[in-house]
Amino acid sequence: MQEILTALSQGQPLAAEAMARTWLQGQPGHAVVQHCLAVALHQQGRQQEAADAFERLVELSPESGEYWSSYAVVLGQAGHLEQAELAHRRAVALQPEHPDRLLNFGLYLLHMGRHEEASEVLLKAHENAPASAEIRIHAANACAIARDYRANILLGPWRLWEGLSPTLRAELAELLAGLGDGLAAMQLYEDLLQDDPDNQPIRLKLAGIYERVNQLQAAEQTLQHYLRAVGTPDDLAAGDVAHLQATLLMRRGQVTEAAQLLERTQPRPGHDYAHFFALAAARDRLTDTRGALSALAEAHRLQVEELKLVAPERFAVNAPLLPDIAHRLSEQDVLRWPTLESPLAVQSPVFIVGFPRSGTTLLEQMLDAHPLLQSMDEQPFFNVLAEQLESHGLDVPRDLHRLGQADCDELRRGYLSMVCGKIQRRWEAQLVDKNPMNLSWLPLIYRLFPQAKFILALRHPCDVLLSNYMQNFRAPVLAYACSSFERLAEAYVLAMQTWLHHVEVFKPQVYVSRYEDLVERPQEGAANLARFLGLKDAAPLLDFHQHARNKGYIATPSYSQVIQPLSNKAVGRWHAYREALEPVLPVLQPMLDHWGYGTKA
Repeated sequence: MQEILTALSQGQPLAAEAMARTWLQGQPGHAVVQHCLAVALHQQGRQQEAADAFERLVELSPESGEYWSSYAVVLGQAGHLEQAELAHRRAVALQPEHPDRLLNFGLYLLHMGRHEEASEVLLKAHENAPASAEIRIHAANACAIARDYRANILLGPWRLWEGLSPTLRAELAELLAGLGDGLAAMQLYEDLLQDDPDNQPIRLKLAGIYERVNQLQAAEQTLQHYLRAVGTPDDLAAGDVAHLQATLLMRRGQVTEAAQLLERTQPRPGHDYAHFFALAAARDRLTDTRGALSALAEAHRLQVEELKLVAPERFAVNAPLLPDIAHRLSEQDVLRWPTLESPLAVQSPVFIVGFPRSGTTLLEQMLDAHPLLQSMDEQPFFNVLAEQLESHGLDVPRDLHRLGQADCDELRRGYLSMVCGKIQRRWEAQLVDKNPMNLSWLPLIYRLFPQAKFILALRHPCDVLLSNYMQNFRAPVLAYACSSFERLAEAYVLAMQTWLHHVEVFKPQVYVSRYEDLVERPQEGAANLARFLGLKDAAPLLDFHQHARNKGYIATPSYSQVIQPLSNKAVGRWHAYREALEPVLPVLQPMLDHWGYGTKA
């Protein structure tokens, strides 16, 4: 027996197979040796024979969850997917809390494209093995694919993980990049490439990350190194190369060449809506309005097809367009709130809100450039707090009156803990929390930080709609809302009217920053911001573009714009698309009237 096990551990599956078969001739019912035979066949890549051997094994030991799980994995690799699912379910039924059984089943579901089911199974595996970095990474991957914000939370302690295999480190890097931590992804990819300089797929990913952190020369050099090493990339890599080349051409101002390259490039397999968003951006820069709209229509069609798979709840009958805006509180509701102690304004975060693509990132980078302020990349922290409350049976915002002093103190501690998990906090600086859709969470924010100051980023609603329609958003709510001008207009009005309603109820300290005024008169805008926040010196706010360039990674679609000085090029951009926007102007009219925006050229 020991000789068989030694052969397997030393990578000698043929010898292990021969010894196991000899043993089983004399003792055909020996489960452990049967298991060794199955593993030896699996190591040789003889998956159908391995599946047959595992089938015999589960006949010998039908109550072994371990054997059923291994059988399921091999069945899947042999292409027997329906049988594999049945075997996975049998393994989980035998050991419902075992993290390895749940992990294998979750990975099967992920492979089958059943992302929501996979994330729930893998999250359960994580609950049963919270210290397992491997399970955290796979669970975060499933959540990221399903557009579930819990992916960020799962990866929070990643810097503490040691001994990860190169495969898991690469998966972690890709996840961190997709979730907005590009500098961490860059570090991981650089380390992987240092360990294995011939790993060209990692080199290509590193080139893409360099572009995202605005290190364009490094991106160019790394891409050229990759191309010299591989010669002709395979079809999938060729698409990634072409898109990176097109992005770099766009950033050098060679828009015609970028558009031509994208026109020649075939979309990658699957729902490659990113290809059409990139093509639309190039055509827009060339003032090819009709071509841009055509590419955007295809991009949104493909994205909606994928959303139906990964976020089917968005398409349920009567599904709310913006789920976080489900209820508006009245002044009478707020009178039920008990009076509690709370932080002063200077002890509270400064909240930057506004419908996406209204200039929130510009404001964030301006404030972050001031030494007395510190921002962080956009985070769904109030979504997390609301979900925690809902898990305890409290509806947000209806049940906020049930929160006492201890509850609010605990929620503030939880918020601070999440902040410190994302950035290295400078305690002499006041925190700036920029998340456009915190518009929806004003009641909860006000309950925790009633003296906080809010900056509302405002921009012409038609420019906002156009810019959102051109964005490739990951979040299912935004991706769905932005898939047509009609839905966008409805979502914009709903979000703004709910914000205005709650501003009237709570009367928080709000400064309205108009994008058009800020880019036309930046010194005046910076001075007004500084005055509102009690800052004596407004000068650092105007040096934001250099500060943003030094930061490296900026996790918003405008990452390449905010490293440039202020410009009014985006003001009135919507007029070129007036024909497409004309049908939704009546929907926008209440907000156009409220904010005093016109629609004449």
